[in-house]
Amino acid sequence: MSRTVKRAFKYRFYPTDVQAAQLSRTFGCVRLVYNMALAARTEAWAQRRERVGYNATSALLTGWKKTEELAFLNEVSSVPLQQVLRHLQTAFGNFWAKRARHPHFKSRKRSRRSAEYTTSAFRWRDGRLTLAKMTEPLDIVWSRPLPDGVSPSTVTVSCDAAGRWFVSLLCDDTITQTPATGQVGIDAGIDSLLTLSTGEKITNPRHEHAYHKRLARAQRDLARKQKGSANRAKARFKVARIHARIADRRRDHLHKLTTRLVRENQAIVIEDLTVRNMVKNHRLARAISDAAWRQLRTMLEYKTAWHGRDLIVVDRWFPSSKLCSACGALAERMPLNVREWTCQCGSTHDRDVNAARNILAAGLAVTACGDDVRPQRESSRTGQSSAKQEDPRATKGIPVL
Repeated sequence: MSRTVKRAFKYRFYPTDVQAAQLSRTFGCVRLVYNMALAARTEAWAQRRERVGYNATSALLTGWKKTEELAFLNEVSSVPLQQVLRHLQTAFGNFWAKRARHPHFKSRKRSRRSAEYTTSAFRWRDGRLTLAKMTEPLDIVWSRPLPDGVSPSTVTVSCDAAGRWFVSLLCDDTITQTPATGQVGIDAGIDSLLTLSTGEKITNPRHEHAYHKRLARAQRDLARKQKGSANRAKARFKVARIHARIADRRRDHLHKLTTRLVRENQAIVIEDLTVRNMVKNHRLARAISDAAWRQLRTMLEYKTAWHGRDLIVVDRWFPSSKLCSACGALAERMPLNVREWTCQCGSTHDRDVNAARNILAAGLAVTACGDDVRPQRESSRTGQSSAKQEDPRATKGIPVL
């Protein structure tokens, strides 16, 4: 069985000086148009309670191009400018639907430098990509081939803080869905990145920790440089390159790990962790951020959708660590320093393995019995449900993706 999905293939490329200048100019125009459109929409709502849509901002863009102050917007391709207005429309749609916060202005120093081109703004011939307003194709390093017989529908060009240029090609890709019979529960941690219900523990590589001394030295050098100087710019690139290497290694490890889990298992059960709140603990914030649990979940979400797998998310208040996976008894307390414990039934548990087994059992209870999917937070916090229910695992809210 196969399935056609939209998939982005990202490659590094090396622009010429002319191409780099043109793309940098495009990035600046994209950021400017986004900020001006956001200001116009915000002002319209604040003063007149009027919701300005994409068509209105597109008309504003046409007017801006005709002014003397903003005539330079005509020097770049119009497609990335229109695309950023569509992105702003999507951001406001998510905001009004309460799925995201209010859009914020793009910063010249901190925002991602990127531009999106649709089919009308690039030429794809014989594996060579030429963008609008350019005469030469991009010098792309083809680290892996594109699927046979496909052509990109959207091209996104970006430049990261380390000065590396990337092009992302969105294509239709056919994925063969192979059958799998495995079922696994996953407990995320810091000492062990993941603990599986099978008893396997996957070591946390701690990528940031491995580069901690080198990064600290580079940051100290950056702090000593005078602001605005050329030496400060060089030191900033040095820090950015270290961060980029950490992020690349972390992403590569997570891709390999999630691909293996998805290929081996039909059902994957995880916890609904609130990483944004967990990093408020200043003692664990660095380790939690280095573990990248949110990125891990995102990869599992789209890969399970590609391969026809089931991803089940257990409610965050489910007491997986305090619950005995053998008899279902709920312990009163379970401090973080307790890594092994013995239940009143005589079963001795490894804290993480026991939690993974409980997560798996709770997730399968939903798919098999249609258990309650609404969180019952008070009972799960106090543990009172163990006295009212035969099995506490059947009382917790477990939303299914």
